[in-house]
Amino acid sequence: MNSTLIYSACALICAALLAYTLTPLVRVLAIKIKAIDVPTDGRRMHHKPIPRIGGLAIFLAFLITSIGFCRLDRELVTILIGGSALVLLGILDDVYRLNAFLKLAVQIVAALFAVSQGVTIDYICFFGKYVAFGNWAIPITVFWIVGLTNAVNFIDGLDGLASSVCATVAAFTLLLAVWRRDADSTVLAAALLAGMLGFLVFNHHPAQMFMGDTGSLFLGGVIMGCAMMAGELLLFVLAGFVFVADMLTSLLQRWYFRLTHGKRLFPIAPIHHSFEKWGFGEYAVMGLFAGVSALFCVLAWFGK
Repeated sequence: MNSTLIYSACALICAALLAYTLTPLVRVLAIKIKAIDVPTDGRRMHHKPIPRIGGLAIFLAFLITSIGFCRLDRELVTILIGGSALVLLGILDDVYRLNAFLKLAVQIVAALFAVSQGVTIDYICFFGKYVAFGNWAIPITVFWIVGLTNAVNFIDGLDGLASSVCATVAAFTLLLAVWRRDADSTVLAAALLAGMLGFLVFNHHPAQMFMGDTGSLFLGGVIMGCAMMAGELLLFVLAGFVFVADMLTSLLQRWYFRLTHGKRLFPIAPIHHSFEKWGFGEYAVMGLFAGVSALFCVLAWFGK
């Protein structure tokens, strides 16, 4: 076990250095291909154009570290191929702003690819009780992959918010992998956590680089992949509570708006923007959401 921890620590350092080194290079690329976030509405807090596709640096750090430190078994190759597809989709969306239905279709195809390679959620376990999904395993797997991918995409609305909350969940994933003595999952979680921390140096307020859909789609997909590798889906429902809750506020806002013919449940949705309206600074919102995420990760830990 000590050798696994040392190996994972090396992977963590490698991924962090890669993400830190690659982000400025990706920033130059973003400017060249015009992947720029231009503030054109009241939701955006920045007042000058900021390059996006920063998630490409996280992905490359994760990819290189995974290939260098892990066994390329079927499960890992599936995650890397699916993640690559989501990254490509994110880059195209960050540059050309793709149709929402096209993005959803590609996400479903990526999820179905994972299923075709045998990566399915067959059961959940909570407090020692197992529930098998049987014939529902495939649709549940597709739903969770697509759902969490979009949930992470929703929360990526403030400097450092998505990367800090994802880093919290990645830290939980790392601790769970260490506890389970799963060497490959430990390395993957370490690489994921380190990649986000290396990128966060450039993404915290005031952000020099946004992860864009390139990062949020990839992170949602790979976190779901790690959850399935760990075999602890329900724990990740708790650990990822902040993602789901933030996305649900947008849905609730729409429903309430229609039911009340124009009234709003929140000042603005998703709710992280409402906290800004209530006077919270970007660091305060980032800290609050990361803190709540950490709390639910603790609850998930005691539920294992």
